[in-house]
Amino acid sequence: MNISPALAEVLGAYGLKGEPESCSKLDGGHIHETYRVDFNENGKPVSYLVQCVNTYVFKDIEGLMQNVVNVTEYLADIIKQNGGNPEREALKVHYTKDGKSYYTAGDGRCWRCYGYITGTHAIQAITDAESFKNAGRAFGRFQCLLADYPIASLNETIPNFHNTVSRFADFKKALADNKSGRAGNAVKETSFVLSREKDCSVLVDLLDKGELPLRVTHNDTKLNNILFDDETDEGICIVDLDTVMPGLSLYDFGDSIRFGANTASEDEKDVSKVSLSLEYFEAYTRGYLSTAGKSLTAKEIEYLPFSAKLMALECGMRFLGDYFNGDVYFHTDCPEHNLVRCRTQFALVADIEMKMKKMQDIVNACRREFSL
Repeated sequence: MNISPALAEVLGAYGLKGEPESCSKLDGGHIHETYRVDFNENGKPVSYLVQCVNTYVFKDIEGLMQNVVNVTEYLADIIKQNGGNPEREALKVHYTKDGKSYYTAGDGRCWRCYGYITGTHAIQAITDAESFKNAGRAFGRFQCLLADYPIASLNETIPNFHNTVSRFADFKKALADNKSGRAGNAVKETSFVLSREKDCSVLVDLLDKGELPLRVTHNDTKLNNILFDDETDEGICIVDLDTVMPGLSLYDFGDSIRFGANTASEDEKDVSKVSLSLEYFEAYTRGYLSTAGKSLTAKEIEYLPFSAKLMALECGMRFLGDYFNGDVYFHTDCPEHNLVRCRTQFALVADIEMKMKKMQDIVNACRREFSL
């Protein structure tokens, strides 16, 4: 069986019941190293997701896992109270033999173990509006279930993760440092960012004024962070909770639109293919507000369209800044990869700016539909 000595050490630390029968490495993630391990527990198949956490990105492993444990246990309790199935609708953290939520191996790497939720699938790209609507329902439900969570107990695992003022400052520093010596290749893209500096402070200022509430947010609401039921295609469980932190609900909504309503992939070189699908925007917005709407304020709902623009701008800034820094954060397949990615995001920003009025009309129609 293809279990490495390092992985065997980790499995031994968790004292999982039964015997491992198969192991496969899971692709699709950019940050962690992830495996599915299938056990035979007295004739019953049981699967686990075993993951090596990237501690370069997540330096506070203790705080990260405290967040994950507390949020998953809170969700499990709420789901159970609501008559749901916490074994399928929430992640379950397994503990080591000495009661820890993660294991530090002999080589210094940190590992964790979740129950693997079978009978589900993830979607890498949205191909129809109904699937995107289901995704909106799933993330909206996640937001609603955590509406009363004690935010003060959450650790900020990546400081200023979606603070766009801070992200803009990071971008300007990357531009000034120009460690890769490639800033001259992106003069047009740099100008695009600098001309939109005021956009970066809009939501942060509203938060500081108390006009937007601080909430528990996922902060990485790509569609492949939802597990969909194989039989019903319903989004049943939100995964990848590493960036669950205090934040704005608008960050989560906007990032979903940025990723899912774009008519092109993040790696598309032909920016003429990039646009915001109003059909998909409407589908996600309707799904999201159908489950989260009652827990949101009027101001949060008002800024939904703007949040899509802001998150695309932020993502593009991060890609471009990493290009200037020498591609030290995002995995790249070629020297121009991050430059291509930022151009795609900026093309999306420009298209959203042209469609903002139509997007606001869609939001207003959903408000009337759900009496928000």
